[in-house]
Amino acid sequence: MEKQINSSRSDVSDSEQNESDFGTAVMDKEAQTTAVPGPLTAAAAELPQLEPPRSAEPIPDGGLQAWLIVLGATIVLVDTWGLINTFGVFQAYYEETLLKTSSASDISWIGSIQAALLCLVGLVSGPLFDAGYFRHTLIVGLFLIIFGMFMTSLCTVYWQFVLAQGICVGLGMGLTFLPSAAIISQYFSRHRALALGISSAGSPVAGIVFPIIFSRLEPVVGFGWATRVLAFILLALSVIPLVFMRTRIPPVGKTRALFDKTALTDWPYVTFVTAGFFSFLTLYVPFFYITVFATAHKITTPDFAPYLVTMLNVGSVFGRLVPNALADRYGSLNVLSICLIGSAAIGYGWLGIQNLAGAIVFALLYGALSGGVVSLVPSVIVSLAPDIRRVGVRMGMSFLLSGVALLIGTPIAGAIVGGYSDAEWKGTMAYAASGLLLAAILNTVARFLVYKKRGGWRA
Repeated sequence: MEKQINSSRSDVSDSEQNESDFGTAVMDKEAQTTAVPGPLTAAAAELPQLEPPRSAEPIPDGGLQAWLIVLGATIVLVDTWGLINTFGVFQAYYEETLLKTSSASDISWIGSIQAALLCLVGLVSGPLFDAGYFRHTLIVGLFLIIFGMFMTSLCTVYWQFVLAQGICVGLGMGLTFLPSAAIISQYFSRHRALALGISSAGSPVAGIVFPIIFSRLEPVVGFGWATRVLAFILLALSVIPLVFMRTRIPPVGKTRALFDKTALTDWPYVTFVTAGFFSFLTLYVPFFYITVFATAHKITTPDFAPYLVTMLNVGSVFGRLVPNALADRYGSLNVLSICLIGSAAIGYGWLGIQNLAGAIVFALLYGALSGGVVSLVPSVIVSLAPDIRRVGVRMGMSFLLSGVALLIGTPIAGAIVGGYSDAEWKGTMAYAASGLLLAAILNTVARFLVYKKRGGWRA
């Protein structure tokens, strides 16, 4: 019998052994050094045990190819969250010009569908990434984003905008965003949070540039060509990720399950994901409504109001870089808690804005803190995962709940703001800030649960 067992072990295929090498070689540093029993380690124990690797290629943590991956991911963030950060300009234009008969809540569904699909499709694109289909999702996703923007330039009625700008662009975002974040974990370990932060800076940079381009071009060339110019810019930039982005680690060779049931008993992860739901439920309310707010309260002229979206994104550039640089030293979950608390505090400060100077300060500070919230989420998920093989599926599960929040969050704000009375505006602001406060409390609870499990202050 013993000989038969040894013989069967010797028949293990090279592909199976490579999968073992892959799973162990890129194990997250925190997961490697943790042996305290609990939900995380118990979850890992339910998987088939892998034999020690014959060789372990270290994660490069830098080098030309690694930074080209970051450059490509930066462009993907321009194509995805960058467009979402720009939607406030489209929201105001649709309300004032193209879709006057539609309510603010109805119009915000276009942007919320777009943002929701970015997260919801991650439930599929995450496992596809784990299975080695990164290039396929990248190519199809970028095509859908660019095609959807060109179709948006031809739209004239509400349902057309929903199909083109909401669904088509949103599907493309969902296919590209999660894999572009997950691939960075193959090239960076010690500086992973910083690399993710640098790549996520593409989002606010687009949010700075695109509103200016649109607001300057639209009066001259019209909505159609102003939107097509944005689409041509995206087309040119998308060449970079198509050329340079390649996975470093061999795939598992099959599509993994879309759902990791062990995550349901991983209480730090469950609490963190719940916190993410409430944060994304309200995080983008200022991005969608700051332009309308400034115009309705006569804080500034309609010509300058779109620049408040630019100010939000200027602040967000620093919010993508500084918190992520600190996260590599002090822990992503710790820094995320600080960003959530700060975002909630600034959100309540929105209630007191009465002039342009206050609106600018609010936009800069809120942009910085909310930028840290968005950019730190992927690195937290990586740090909480039992092993790197399940990063894709766990990101997909997390983004599923965040996607639902993004889908309903800003339309709820639009329903609250209603007829733009002072009381309705205050209700909208309180809604936005309170969601972030609840998220901050839950995120702090998740931090406490991680401390109970692993010990140590860094998480």
